[in-house]
Amino acid sequence: MSETRFHDRRAVQIQNDDVCVTVTVEGGHIAEIRHKASGVNPLWIPPWPSIEPSAYDPHANPEYGSDAESKLLAGIMGHNLCLDLFGAPSREEAAAGITVHGEASVVGYDIAASSTAFTARCTMPIAQLAFKRNVRLAGRRVLFTETVENLSALDRPIAWTQHVTLGPPFLDPHSTQFRFPSVKSSELSDFFTTHLMNPEQERAWFWAWSPATQALIGYVWRRSDFPWLGIWREDHGRTHPPWNGQALTRGMEFGVSPLPESRRQMIDRRTLFDTPCYRWIPAGCKLTVGYYAAVGQAPAIPETLAEFEA
Repeated sequence: MSETRFHDRRAVQIQNDDVCVTVTVEGGHIAEIRHKASGVNPLWIPPWPSIEPSAYDPHANPEYGSDAESKLLAGIMGHNLCLDLFGAPSREEAAAGITVHGEASVVGYDIAASSTAFTARCTMPIAQLAFKRNVRLAGRRVLFTETVENLSALDRPIAWTQHVTLGPPFLDPHSTQFRFPSVKSSELSDFFTTHLMNPEQERAWFWAWSPATQALIGYVWRRSDFPWLGIWREDHGRTHPPWNGQALTRGMEFGVSPLPESRRQMIDRRTLFDTPCYRWIPAGCKLTVGYYAAVGQAPAIPETLAEFEA
């Protein structure tokens, strides 16, 4: 494997004639899915300097804040994984070292790569989970296969969300368009809504299109794997570090949980719209899912999955 640097971070890059994908070694974030013909990477790169999560120190790096989210925010980019938590830890979990959205977005990954594929592995020592992500390029598609293994002797409920965050210049709050097939929705706040994907369809999806560049990005997954799509908006509203009123983002967050909340809240909620809010993983067992992302250009936003995949 040959490492590269991406926004001053250790990273691994794969590419073909259509797309270039960059993943960070620490946190395993998919930082870039760049459509080579247009040069557009729709994924969000924060406006603040990025550092390795292992380098974050609350006393030495006050510019990132000093709470359970700060270590994640110091190194966040693009598409990050929320496992086994989607949301904030409890006060006690935070004191024990759990960060917002869990360990998967801050631990180091072992990455083995070829020119057009990579396998990334990590272990979450506190959660006692192992994670493997295989990524392979196929034309303009980026094919993902993920496996979570429960290393403990206990059955347990987990959250598992793909936190795909889009940003400028692809994202424009006045013009970028979105499509997704939901049947019910709930508003958590002015900046977060959750949507139940259509249970009558085998596959769920979202895509976004930028009229200015005609760039298009979308994700397609099995609805049975990830029944929920959360949409998070940030439009210069957060003024505390490291946000400082600078960020414009749109999080398209598909997973097994409808809302970012604590573990206790997730378990107590149990269901929303008669649909589970977490997934069980038995002791010593594995769960595997597959999905794909695709980038391209189009004269208008596709209205159907068939149009998107054409």
